[in-house]
Amino acid sequence: MRIESAVTSVTWIPSEAVEGMPKLPFELGVAHYDEPPPDVLSDLGKLQEKDAFREANELRGWIEVENGRIVDHGSEGRGLLGVTRMRLGPARMAFPAVAFPLIQPEPEVGDGWVRFVQTAGGRMGLPAPRRVRGKPYFQLASASAWTTLELIIHADGRSQGSLVGASPFPRHWVYDDQGQLVEKSGTIDFEKWYRESYGENTPWGGEDTPAFVTAVETQLERELTESVMQLDAKLPRRRLAPGDTLVEQGAEGDNLFVLLDGVLQVEVDGATVAEVGPGAILGERAAVEGGPRTATLRAVTPCRLIELESEQISKYELTELARSRWREEEG
Repeated sequence: MRIESAVTSVTWIPSEAVEGMPKLPFELGVAHYDEPPPDVLSDLGKLQEKDAFREANELRGWIEVENGRIVDHGSEGRGLLGVTRMRLGPARMAFPAVAFPLIQPEPEVGDGWVRFVQTAGGRMGLPAPRRVRGKPYFQLASASAWTTLELIIHADGRSQGSLVGASPFPRHWVYDDQGQLVEKSGTIDFEKWYRESYGENTPWGGEDTPAFVTAVETQLERELTESVMQLDAKLPRRRLAPGDTLVEQGAEGDNLFVLLDGVLQVEVDGATVAEVGPGAILGERAAVEGGPRTATLRAVTPCRLIELESEQISKYELTELARSRWREEEG
Protein backbone atom coordinates (compact mmCIF):
# COMPACT_ATOMS: atom_id res chain seq x y z
CA MET A 1 0.00 0.00 0.00
CA ARG A 2 1.31 3.43 -0.92
CA ILE A 3 0.77 6.31 1.52
CA GLU A 4 1.40 9.86 0.32
CA SER A 5 1.40 13.22 2.07
CA ALA A 6 2.71 16.77 1.71
CA VAL A 7 3.50 19.99 3.55
CA THR A 8 3.91 23.45 2.06
CA SER A 9 5.08 26.80 3.40
CA VAL A 10 4.38 30.23 1.95
CA THR A 11 6.57 33.20 2.88
CA TRP A 12 5.20 36.75 2.60
CA ILE A 13 5.78 40.30 3.83
CA PRO A 14 2.91 41.51 6.04
CA SER A 15 1.97 45.15 6.42
CA GLU A 16 4.32 47.21 8.63
CA ALA A 17 6.85 44.38 8.90
CA VAL A 18 9.80 46.41 7.55
CA GLU A 19 11.54 48.90 9.83
CA GLY A 20 14.11 51.69 9.55
CA MET A 21 15.42 53.11 6.29
CA PRO A 22 14.53 49.95 4.27
CA LYS A 23 10.89 50.84 4.97
CA LEU A 24 11.08 53.95 2.78
CA PRO A 25 10.40 52.24 -0.59
CA PHE A 26 7.28 50.64 0.92
CA GLU A 27 6.07 53.98 2.29
CA LEU A 28 6.61 55.67 -1.08
CA GLY A 29 4.78 52.93 -2.96
CA VAL A 30 7.89 51.87 -4.89
CA ALA A 31 7.82 48.40 -3.27
CA HIS A 32 4.81 46.64 -1.77
CA TYR A 33 3.77 44.51 1.16
CA ASP A 34 1.85 41.30 0.45
CA GLU A 35 -1.77 40.47 1.07
CA PRO A 36 -2.23 37.55 3.50
CA PRO A 37 -2.13 34.19 1.67
CA PRO A 38 -5.41 32.25 1.36
CA ASP A 39 -6.74 30.07 4.17
CA VAL A 40 -6.79 27.14 1.74
CA LEU A 41 -3.89 26.66 -0.65
CA SER A 42 -4.84 25.36 -4.10
CA ASP A 43 -2.46 26.52 -6.85
CA LEU A 44 1.04 27.73 -5.97
CA GLY A 45 1.77 28.50 -9.61
CA LYS A 46 -1.08 30.99 -9.87
CA LEU A 47 -0.06 32.68 -6.63
CA GLN A 48 3.47 33.01 -7.98
CA GLU A 49 2.17 34.58 -11.20
CA LYS A 50 0.27 37.13 -9.11
CA ASP A 51 3.44 37.99 -7.16
CA ALA A 52 1.54 36.99 -4.01
CA PHE A 53 4.47 35.61 -2.01
CA ARG A 54 8.22 35.92 -1.64
CA GLU A 55 9.05 32.24 -1.38
CA ALA A 56 7.24 28.88 -1.23
CA ASN A 57 8.54 25.47 -0.18
CA GLU A 58 6.64 22.32 -1.17
CA LEU A 59 7.66 18.89 0.13
CA ARG A 60 5.90 15.69 -0.94
CA GLY A 61 6.72 12.25 0.39
CA TRP A 62 5.49 8.66 0.13
CA ILE A 63 6.04 5.28 1.72
CA GLU A 64 5.20 1.74 0.61
CA VAL A 65 3.79 -0.49 3.35
CA GLU A 66 3.48 -4.29 3.25
CA ASN A 67 2.04 -6.20 6.22
CA GLY A 68 2.48 -3.16 8.41
CA ARG A 69 6.17 -2.74 7.51
CA ILE A 70 7.71 0.07 5.45
CA VAL A 71 9.49 -1.45 2.44
CA ASP A 72 10.21 1.64 0.35
CA HIS A 73 9.99 5.41 0.49
CA GLY A 74 10.74 8.52 -1.53
CA SER A 75 10.13 12.26 -1.81
CA GLU A 76 10.13 15.13 -4.22
CA GLY A 77 9.97 18.85 -3.70
CA ARG A 78 10.31 22.28 -5.16
CA GLY A 79 10.96 25.84 -4.17
CA LEU A 80 9.26 28.81 -5.83
CA LEU A 81 10.37 32.42 -5.57
CA GLY A 82 8.37 35.55 -6.18
CA VAL A 83 9.44 38.40 -8.41
CA THR A 84 10.40 41.73 -6.88
CA ARG A 85 8.31 44.36 -8.65
CA MET A 86 9.13 48.02 -8.16
CA ARG A 87 7.46 51.16 -9.46
CA LEU A 88 9.80 53.84 -10.74
CA GLY A 89 7.66 56.77 -11.85
CA PRO A 90 5.12 55.55 -14.41
CA ALA A 91 7.12 52.40 -15.15
CA ARG A 92 7.07 49.08 -13.35
CA MET A 93 10.19 46.94 -13.29
CA ALA A 94 10.47 43.25 -12.38
CA PHE A 95 13.59 41.73 -10.81
CA PRO A 96 13.64 37.91 -10.71
CA ALA A 97 14.83 36.44 -7.43
CA VAL A 98 17.92 34.29 -7.04
CA ALA A 99 16.97 30.72 -6.10
CA PHE A 100 19.24 28.57 -3.94
CA PRO A 101 19.50 24.80 -4.49
CA LEU A 102 17.12 22.63 -2.47
CA ILE A 103 18.63 20.98 0.60
CA GLN A 104 17.22 17.45 1.01
CA PRO A 105 19.02 15.33 3.61
CA GLU A 106 18.72 11.56 3.47
CA PRO A 107 15.32 10.56 4.95
CA GLU A 108 15.35 9.21 8.50
CA VAL A 109 13.66 5.81 8.82
CA GLY A 110 12.29 4.75 12.19
CA ASP A 111 10.06 2.02 13.57
CA GLY A 112 6.94 2.49 11.48
CA TRP A 113 7.71 5.96 10.15
CA VAL A 114 9.87 7.95 7.74
CA ARG A 115 10.95 11.57 8.28
CA PHE A 116 11.64 13.80 5.28
CA VAL A 117 13.24 17.27 5.51
CA GLN A 118 13.62 19.98 2.87
CA THR A 119 15.02 23.52 2.86
CA ALA A 120 14.17 25.98 0.09
CA GLY A 121 14.83 29.68 -0.32
CA GLY A 122 16.72 32.44 -2.07
CA ARG A 123 17.16 36.19 -2.16
CA MET A 124 16.02 39.23 -4.11
CA GLY A 125 17.68 39.93 -7.42
CA LEU A 126 18.13 43.57 -6.43
CA PRO A 127 21.26 44.60 -4.52
CA ALA A 128 20.81 45.76 -0.92
CA PRO A 129 24.06 47.42 0.20
CA ARG A 130 24.22 47.51 3.99
CA ARG A 131 26.42 47.07 7.04
CA VAL A 132 26.19 43.60 8.57
CA ARG A 133 27.29 41.89 11.78
CA GLY A 134 30.50 39.95 11.35
CA LYS A 135 33.09 39.85 8.61
CA PRO A 136 33.24 41.29 5.99
CA TYR A 137 30.96 43.85 7.78
CA PHE A 138 29.35 44.86 4.48
CA GLN A 139 27.08 43.05 2.05
CA LEU A 140 25.95 44.07 -1.42
CA ALA A 141 23.53 41.18 -2.10
CA SER A 142 20.18 41.17 -0.29
CA ALA A 143 19.56 39.00 2.77
CA SER A 144 18.39 35.41 2.28
CA ALA A 145 14.94 34.03 3.12
CA TRP A 146 14.17 30.34 3.58
CA THR A 147 12.07 27.69 5.28
CA THR A 148 12.93 24.18 6.44
CA LEU A 149 10.01 21.75 6.44
CA GLU A 150 9.62 18.38 8.13
CA LEU A 151 7.21 15.68 6.96
CA ILE A 152 6.71 12.46 8.94
CA ILE A 153 4.64 9.67 7.38
CA HIS A 154 3.59 6.68 9.49
CA ALA A 155 2.84 3.14 8.36
CA ASP A 156 -0.66 3.37 9.86
CA GLY A 157 -1.55 6.24 7.48
CA ARG A 158 -0.95 9.17 9.80
CA SER A 159 1.27 12.07 8.74
CA GLN A 160 2.29 15.44 10.08
CA GLY A 161 4.18 18.32 8.55
CA SER A 162 5.72 21.27 10.34
CA LEU A 163 8.08 24.21 10.07
CA VAL A 164 11.32 23.37 11.90
CA GLY A 165 13.59 26.15 10.64
CA ALA A 166 13.16 29.51 8.93
CA SER A 167 14.74 32.88 8.26
CA PRO A 168 13.88 35.46 10.95
CA PHE A 169 12.00 37.46 8.31
CA PRO A 170 9.40 37.64 6.79
CA ARG A 171 6.25 35.74 7.86
CA HIS A 172 5.92 32.00 7.10
CA TRP A 173 2.59 30.12 6.88
CA VAL A 174 2.35 26.32 6.74
CA TYR A 175 -0.28 24.19 4.97
CA ASP A 176 -1.05 20.48 5.30
CA ASP A 177 -1.65 17.81 2.65
CA GLN A 178 -5.18 19.12 2.03
CA GLY A 179 -3.98 22.69 1.60
CA GLN A 180 -5.38 23.80 4.97
CA LEU A 181 -3.52 26.45 6.94
CA VAL A 182 -2.23 24.69 10.08
CA GLU A 183 0.49 26.83 11.68
CA LYS A 184 2.39 30.12 11.43
CA SER A 185 5.77 31.48 12.38
CA GLY A 186 5.18 33.45 15.55
CA THR A 187 7.80 36.18 15.26
CA ILE A 188 9.44 38.51 12.78
CA ASP A 189 12.88 39.99 13.45
CA PHE A 190 13.66 42.28 10.53
CA GLU A 191 16.84 43.74 12.06
CA LYS A 192 18.38 40.32 12.73
CA TRP A 193 17.46 39.13 9.24
CA TYR A 194 18.74 42.27 7.52
CA ARG A 195 22.06 42.25 9.37
CA GLU A 196 22.80 38.54 9.77
CA SER A 197 21.03 36.33 7.16
CA TYR A 198 23.81 35.80 4.65
CA GLY A 199 26.68 33.39 3.98
CA GLU A 200 27.39 31.02 6.86
CA ASN A 201 24.30 32.23 8.75
CA THR A 202 22.00 30.34 6.36
CA PRO A 203 21.34 26.63 5.80
CA TRP A 204 23.57 26.80 2.70
CA GLY A 205 26.37 27.94 4.97
CA GLY A 206 25.62 25.25 7.52
CA GLU A 207 23.42 27.14 10.00
CA ASP A 208 19.62 27.15 10.24
CA THR A 209 17.44 29.23 12.58
CA PRO A 210 14.88 27.28 14.64
CA ALA A 211 11.30 28.29 13.88
CA PHE A 212 8.98 29.60 16.60
CA VAL A 213 5.53 28.45 15.43
CA THR A 214 2.05 29.14 16.78
CA ALA A 215 -1.41 27.74 16.17
CA VAL A 216 -3.66 29.34 13.57
CA GLU A 217 -6.23 31.88 14.72
CA THR A 218 -9.89 31.47 13.80
CA GLN A 219 -11.30 32.52 10.44
CA LEU A 220 -13.34 35.22 12.18
CA GLU A 221 -10.19 36.65 13.74
CA ARG A 222 -8.46 36.73 10.34
CA GLU A 223 -11.42 38.55 8.79
CA LEU A 224 -11.56 41.05 11.64
CA THR A 225 -7.80 41.63 11.53
CA GLU A 226 -7.95 42.33 7.79
CA SER A 227 -10.76 44.84 8.32
CA VAL A 228 -8.81 46.54 11.13
CA MET A 229 -5.72 46.91 8.92
CA GLN A 230 -7.85 48.67 6.31
CA LEU A 231 -9.11 51.37 8.70
CA ASP A 232 -8.12 54.86 7.67
CA ALA A 233 -7.40 56.03 11.21
CA LYS A 234 -3.83 55.81 12.47
CA LEU A 235 -4.47 53.33 15.25
CA PRO A 236 -2.24 53.33 18.36
CA ARG A 237 0.60 50.81 18.34
CA ARG A 238 2.06 49.01 21.33
CA ARG A 239 5.40 47.23 21.72
CA LEU A 240 6.20 44.72 24.43
CA ALA A 241 9.49 43.16 25.45
CA PRO A 242 9.63 39.54 26.65
CA GLY A 243 8.10 39.38 30.12
CA ASP A 244 6.07 42.59 29.77
CA THR A 245 2.40 42.43 30.76
CA LEU A 246 -0.27 43.69 28.37
CA VAL A 247 -3.25 43.34 30.74
CA GLU A 248 -3.69 41.90 34.23
CA GLN A 249 -6.49 39.54 35.25
CA GLY A 250 -9.04 41.45 37.34
CA ALA A 251 -8.06 44.87 35.99
CA GLU A 252 -10.67 47.19 34.50
CA GLY A 253 -10.64 48.03 30.81
CA ASP A 254 -12.44 47.18 27.60
CA ASN A 255 -9.88 48.07 24.93
CA LEU A 256 -9.11 45.45 22.30
CA PHE A 257 -5.76 44.41 20.88
CA VAL A 258 -4.69 42.92 17.55
CA LEU A 259 -1.42 41.01 17.80
CA LEU A 260 0.63 41.90 14.71
CA ASP A 261 3.76 40.00 15.64
CA GLY A 262 5.07 37.90 18.50
CA VAL A 263 3.69 35.43 21.02
CA LEU A 264 1.62 36.18 24.13
CA GLN A 265 1.05 33.84 27.06
CA VAL A 266 -2.48 33.63 28.49
CA GLU A 267 -2.58 33.14 32.26
CA VAL A 268 -5.67 32.45 34.38
CA ASP A 269 -5.32 32.39 38.17
CA GLY A 270 -1.54 32.18 37.79
CA ALA A 271 -1.56 29.17 35.44
CA THR A 272 -0.64 29.34 31.76
CA VAL A 273 -3.60 28.09 29.71
CA ALA A 274 -2.58 29.04 26.16
CA GLU A 275 -0.20 30.89 23.88
CA VAL A 276 -1.42 33.06 21.01
CA GLY A 277 0.38 34.33 17.93
CA PRO A 278 0.05 36.84 15.11
CA GLY A 279 -3.49 37.63 14.00
CA ALA A 280 -5.11 37.00 17.39
CA ILE A 281 -7.66 39.52 18.68
CA LEU A 282 -7.54 39.91 22.45
CA GLY A 283 -9.68 41.49 25.13
CA GLU A 284 -13.07 40.67 23.62
CA ARG A 285 -14.61 39.16 26.76
CA ALA A 286 -14.19 42.30 28.87
CA ALA A 287 -15.61 44.34 25.97
CA VAL A 288 -18.66 42.06 25.60
CA GLU A 289 -19.37 41.25 29.26
CA GLY A 290 -18.49 44.66 30.66
CA GLY A 291 -16.53 43.21 33.58
CA PRO A 292 -12.84 43.07 34.54
CA ARG A 293 -10.17 41.29 32.52
CA THR A 294 -10.55 37.52 32.71
CA ALA A 295 -6.88 36.68 32.03
CA THR A 296 -3.37 38.08 32.22
CA LEU A 297 -1.59 38.50 28.88
CA ARG A 298 2.21 38.39 29.05
CA ALA A 299 4.77 38.63 26.24
CA VAL A 300 6.83 35.51 25.53
CA THR A 301 8.72 37.22 22.69
CA PRO A 302 8.97 40.82 21.50
CA CYS A 303 5.45 41.79 20.40
CA ARG A 304 3.83 44.47 18.26
CA LEU A 305 0.12 45.21 18.71
CA ILE A 306 -2.63 47.55 17.55
CA GLU A 307 -4.88 48.96 20.29
CA LEU A 308 -8.57 49.51 19.51
CA GLU A 309 -11.55 51.03 21.23
CA SER A 310 -14.24 48.37 21.64
CA GLU A 311 -16.62 50.49 19.53
CA GLN A 312 -14.36 50.07 16.48
CA ILE A 313 -15.53 46.46 16.04
CA SER A 314 -19.22 45.64 15.90
CA LYS A 315 -20.79 44.17 19.03
CA TYR A 316 -22.14 41.28 16.98
CA GLU A 317 -18.66 40.27 15.76
CA LEU A 318 -17.17 40.64 19.23
CA THR A 319 -19.93 38.46 20.68
CA GLU A 320 -19.32 35.79 18.03
CA LEU A 321 -15.60 35.86 18.82
CA ALA A 322 -16.25 35.57 22.55
CA ARG A 323 -18.64 32.66 21.98
CA SER A 324 -16.05 30.81 19.90
CA ARG A 325 -13.55 31.20 22.76
CA TRP A 326 -16.11 29.93 25.27
CA ARG A 327 -16.70 26.84 23.10
CA GLU A 328 -12.94 26.20 22.94
CA GLU A 329 -12.66 26.41 26.73
CA GLU A 330 -15.64 24.10 27.27
CA GLY A 331 -14.31 21.62 24.71
